Amino acid sequence: MCGIVGLFLKNKALEPQLGSMLGKMLSVMSDRGPDSAGFAIYGAGDADHIKLTLRSGNGSRLDDLPTQMAGQFGLVVPSSVHASHLVVTLPRSNEAEARAWLAANRPDVHVVGVGTRMELYKEVGLPSDVVKRFALAKQGGTHGIGHTRMATESAVTTDGAHPFSTGPDQCLVHNGSLSNHNSVRRVLEHDGLRFETENDSEVAAAYLTWRMRRGASIEDALKASLADLDGFYTFVVGTESGFAVLRDPISCKPAVMAETDDYVAFGSEYRALVDLPNIANAHVFEPEPATVYAWKHS
Repeated sequence: MCGIVGLFLKNKALEPQLGSMLGKMLSVMSDRGPDSAGFAIYGAGDADHIKLTLRSGNGSRLDDLPTQMAGQFGLVVPSSVHASHLVVTLPRSNEAEARAWLAANRPDVHVVGVGTRMELYKEVGLPSDVVKRFALAKQGGTHGIGHTRMATESAVTTDGAHPFSTGPDQCLVHNGSLSNHNSVRRVLEHDGLRFETENDSEVAAAYLTWRMRRGASIEDALKASLADLDGFYTFVVGTESGFAVLRDPISCKPAVMAETDDYVAFGSEYRALVDLPNIANAHVFEPEPATVYAWKHS
């Protein structure tokens, strides 16, 4: 099970509606994954600053954090609080210092995602409730991906919810299971990557980060995963400039895409796409097995 959605906007006029469109797609996939849900939105950003999406691990308040951090790390205000998550923006050069301060002073706070443009939110609960909790409908941007989870490989926790992010402006959502994730995890840990969960999907995200750190494009990293990752899977991956899709060579997990002059959309089922504008005139197709599909903004 599990449900995946993705939306890449070609038409800038639709960017204020990205969250509303993605939220409807995610809510429709509730019965494919009622345990938890999450999404990543790619909005405004600049090369000199970085966003940290922070999550309260024990229900503690986060709205006091910007005041605590502002004097030390040059936070750009205002910061944005969304339920249990907080997004802070700071100079890129201060990221490592800010992470160290959080680890020492606020161990209850988890860094969920980091990026120039990416904000990442996830929580346990029905997808439609998660969409409302984080006010996804009010968020704009150029592209986004989302996931509804029915747990198979690990416990139902917020840490185990998707998307998984293991690199700047990179995240992954996954429907399926990997049979060799433990052996791949050992290789990646030996090369310096760190994991927060036992989830096989986090290994897939880290594998792509590992490849891209070595100079691979997202397309090349996904192509390499066909040889290195065993199992049944559909991946949708977000990057700072766009998103990409890959199905395993057998493609037993459902997937459908739609493309118009205004957008490219992905859903685990067609019903996730039916409310998109002009869907009746879209080019609708099923992604081919073992084939990478990618779209990017310049």
